[in-house]
Amino acid sequence: MDETPKRFDRIIAILIQLQSKKIVKAQELADRFEVSLRTIYRDIRTLEASGVPIYSEAGVGYALMDGYRLPPVMFTREEVSSFIAAEKLMQKFTDPSLGSHHASAMYKLKSVLRSTDKDWLSNIESKILMQNQEPLFHDSSPNTLAILFESIAEKKQILLSYKTAEEASNRNIEPVGVFHDHNNWYFLGYCHLRQDYRQFRTDRILGIQKTECSFTIEHDSLETYLKKNETIPTIKVRILVSKKIINYIRFEQKYHGYVSEKDVGDQIEMTFMARDIQEGFPRWFLMYADYASIIEPEKLKTRIRELVENYLERLS
Repeated sequence: MDETPKRFDRIIAILIQLQSKKIVKAQELADRFEVSLRTIYRDIRTLEASGVPIYSEAGVGYALMDGYRLPPVMFTREEVSSFIAAEKLMQKFTDPSLGSHHASAMYKLKSVLRSTDKDWLSNIESKILMQNQEPLFHDSSPNTLAILFESIAEKKQILLSYKTAEEASNRNIEPVGVFHDHNNWYFLGYCHLRQDYRQFRTDRILGIQKTECSFTIEHDSLETYLKKNETIPTIKVRILVSKKIINYIRFEQKYHGYVSEKDVGDQIEMTFMARDIQEGFPRWFLMYADYASIIEPEKLKTRIRELVENYLERLS
């Protein structure tokens, strides 16, 4: 049997979650609160008995009747702490448009805090700083994320001006999702120019605008396409690295297919399953080449020689 305070907190949290989404599945609630489905069913019946208008549909989930709203709630001090981190992250890692919307939302959140919590928040928010060295968005397209979010929500294509290493091009895209990786924002979408799914980096977007053209394809989830990318063929790479620089290597090793390592005297033997030994891995390796050597494969050694020889020719 649940302890009464713990169950009360869970039931209130369930009510808040019901108000936060159009449909909430029982399994979703069970996973969040780490309880059985039977417990969730009992909690839902308790809410219904208390007069909360909940309707359910077998195999779909639960929802609140239209028009029902939960009275204003108070936040815990731990929740207030999370506001600070979220605000700092939004200021540094999103575009100006989303940042201003979040700032407006934060004023509303802060307005319902108790006076003591407002003082507590004020005392520490100026002591937290998020730093990001690289620009995440091109100057000519500062509100990229906001437009992508609108496009995904409304299922409207975007017109994208995008710069690759070779050229800039204009193309119609159906965005599938947005993700952050390698210290950059990316989005994945169906490109009508290439007739295939492609990834785009936000700092290379020269222009973006939403169109009135609807999506032509019913896309799967973003996670589905990212998992497909994980099936790209890989090549085993082994290198020897001096322990003097191993901490620098560790900073980006996961982006190059790091698998394992072992001590070899004053060096460390590292194993990778690399996807790109033509450009990505060799150029990264050259940053540390004076403290490292390649064990295998031979084609990686050949590519490194090519890059070094090309550079030496440019020096002469």
